[in-house]
Amino acid sequence: MSQRKPQLGCRICRLRRIAKYSIPAPLLLALFAHSPRAWAHAGLSEASISAVGNAASAEPAVPEPKVETPVHSSIHGVVAGSDGELYQGVSVTLTLTGNSAPLSKSLITDSNGAFSFLDLPAAPFTLTVISGGFIAQSLTGILHPSESYDAHTIVLQMAAANTDVEVNATEAEVALEQFHEEEHQRVIGLVPNYFVTYVPDAPPLTTTQKYSLAWKTSFDPLAVVAAGGFAAMQQAGNSMSGYGQGTQGYAKRFGANYADMFIGTFMGGAVYPALFKQDPRYFYKGTGTVRARALYALANAIVCKGDNGRWELDYSGILGSLTAGGLSNLYYPATDRNSMNHTFENTGVSIAGSAITNLLQEFFVQRFTPRIPHYAHSNE
Repeated sequence: MSQRKPQLGCRICRLRRIAKYSIPAPLLLALFAHSPRAWAHAGLSEASISAVGNAASAEPAVPEPKVETPVHSSIHGVVAGSDGELYQGVSVTLTLTGNSAPLSKSLITDSNGAFSFLDLPAAPFTLTVISGGFIAQSLTGILHPSESYDAHTIVLQMAAANTDVEVNATEAEVALEQFHEEEHQRVIGLVPNYFVTYVPDAPPLTTTQKYSLAWKTSFDPLAVVAAGGFAAMQQAGNSMSGYGQGTQGYAKRFGANYADMFIGTFMGGAVYPALFKQDPRYFYKGTGTVRARALYALANAIVCKGDNGRWELDYSGILGSLTAGGLSNLYYPATDRNSMNHTFENTGVSIAGSAITNLLQEFFVQRFTPRIPHYAHSNE
């Protein structure tokens, strides 16, 4: 039998299988290039080897495509009032800008005043915070890849009384915000200045708010210090001599002074105003001539604004002074009681004191009371 000579095509096929499943084609070609005997043994010529190399190189490996994991960023913060109270239900809008079309998202703050935008692309952004009755606040920045941007606390300021804005806030909500402002009013940061409003058309206080201001005023540490100071002066001048001297005499004078202040504040600032629907606050004028402002301040010792917004006789303040004077006969020394004369005398002193206090409020106190918002004043 004559031995059949292997065909070139079959040998090339075998080499392809070797190159595919065993030895890389370039290495196989290198081995044959340096071993002519291997060529002869395989029955291939140099041209055949070149054909095999070209066939192997014609099928390059295709690399697998890389899958990039998207990198997301976020923005979070808190919305609060100027008094630090956290606001729920405030609208917060995020606008992302860049090369692509702007992206806008909106949400409302939760019960803790917090908001959080998640899964955001890196891009320049603008945060807009809007709530009825307040000035819209905006914050801009650049959000970087995988960044958790902290917008911190965004503080809302009340809109000016003369600003033409379309608001959805109710009268009660506006009154509440103004009330919170008043709760932080202190002369030179120390002396309570709660029963004054710098808003000419401020909504009336609710009954709860009237009692709250009276309570804060009566139990303020400065009220205790003031009662103690008056007691010391009275003891030094031996006023109310029926109380005697020494520690016991000082304690009685202190108790009498504090009781006078407490009764007058609660009756004239809460009980009677709630009963007669009157506003116990002094409405700062701040405009006009010196004479007009002085007359306005003096008149406010006997007149006040009703909850209906009209000016009327200050029954609350006058009756509050009469009540405090009358009840003082229960704890004053017998030698210092003078029945009705003493009561009316104390009432007159209280009205005169209110007139002086109003003059100070109109021309002096406002300059030294921080945290007062810049509201427009009436020219009436």
